[in-house]
Amino acid sequence: MTQEKQQWSSKLGFILSSAGAAIGLGAIWKFPYVTGMSGGGAFFLIFVIFTLIIGLPLLISEFIIGRGSGKEAISAYKVLAPGSPWKWVGRIGVLGCFLLLSFYSVVGGWIIIYSGLSIPGKIIEEGTKYPDLFGLITSSPLISIGGLALFILINVFVISNGIQNGIEKANKYMMPILFIFFIVLVVRSVTLDGALEGIRFFLNPDFSKITGEAVLYALGQSFFSLAVGFSCMVTYSSYLKKDVSIPASATSVVWMNIFVSLLAGLAIFPVVFAFGLEPTEGPGLLFIVLPTVFSQMPLGQLFLCLFLILFLFATLTSSFSLLEIIVAAFTSNGKHSRNKVSWISGLIVFLAGIPAALSFGPLKNSKLFDKTVFDATDYLVSNILLPIGSMLIALFIIYRMDRSLVKQEFSLGNSLSSTWYNSWRILMKWVVPITIVLVFLSLIGFFGN
Repeated sequence: MTQEKQQWSSKLGFILSSAGAAIGLGAIWKFPYVTGMSGGGAFFLIFVIFTLIIGLPLLISEFIIGRGSGKEAISAYKVLAPGSPWKWVGRIGVLGCFLLLSFYSVVGGWIIIYSGLSIPGKIIEEGTKYPDLFGLITSSPLISIGGLALFILINVFVISNGIQNGIEKANKYMMPILFIFFIVLVVRSVTLDGALEGIRFFLNPDFSKITGEAVLYALGQSFFSLAVGFSCMVTYSSYLKKDVSIPASATSVVWMNIFVSLLAGLAIFPVVFAFGLEPTEGPGLLFIVLPTVFSQMPLGQLFLCLFLILFLFATLTSSFSLLEIIVAAFTSNGKHSRNKVSWISGLIVFLAGIPAALSFGPLKNSKLFDKTVFDATDYLVSNILLPIGSMLIALFIIYRMDRSLVKQEFSLGNSLSSTWYNSWRILMKWVVPITIVLVFLSLIGFFGN
């Protein structure tokens, strides 16, 4: 069976898989510490508003392009704009996903190692120095590359099994478990002594703490956290049946993403405040701060294990979409089997990820533009390619794709009035492009520090 003939078995499978693609490092790791550095509740409120008026229209756009063409990222633009350079939008997306997966898998490997250590209770032990443990895991070539290999192997296994038997089946199990674990952690977090201060920090907006930089952070987070910009959702929606409403599905994905961000804040900030820590701890929050905190809790080993498994699931469901766009691009012509391409792609991503995995050990002093390989790749993907990809998608959907097809795809499977379509179109024509430009200029340092 060729790639384009595969379909999601149900609307729920599509929504869970799309939500899984969106819910990853951005929602659970980056969101809490960016919120902590940007004033708490006010930032969260601004993030929600921007997600609805920026992220949601972009997500709808990718869904329209994917189902409207019935093709994966590169072929979609060839079908919808034949003989034009627009196919480079898909190619940029595939390149971006490849580079992103190469260093994303390194972090995924760390989480696998931590998860494996947490199950028999090997993290929270008397005398453990958590910064030293994190340094050991990230700097050891054997451990880092081993974790990278395991993470990619899981991805290859799932993707090689196809849409329904691979991605959809994995997400149907992993996403509900993710939500259950999250709710258990939130209940434990908010019932700690001193947790109320953390809840107040996260949910009580204090706009006096909002700066222009914080607003730009919220703008960037609003579309970075939805997996839009690299045409991953173009590929996912190309497997979507015609009787499913695109606006309704996109809205479900967005609200699930917002809900997870809410749960992440409620799971982390009450814990941080209950133990007298600062809410601006940064990326070390997961691997250094939280083990320290959980070690002081009753049943801390159990809750740390639940949190790490939750985080692993979120990282995996997100990475599935990154590998899928690569595999789909090379199986769309029907000449190569999904299984073969999945394994070859996985091997290439693994090899490309080795320098990033060694960036905290043997290659820590090897710099590109004064950054390690890991950080330089992250900067290129997040600060350059992602905004460019998002802008090109916005321009394509408004100025190049057939307007009648766009409206048809927007309207299929729902009874929304033309007002909703016109509102979405206005957002995509004016608000989204201006926002992307502002975010891009902020990311490259145009507005200063």
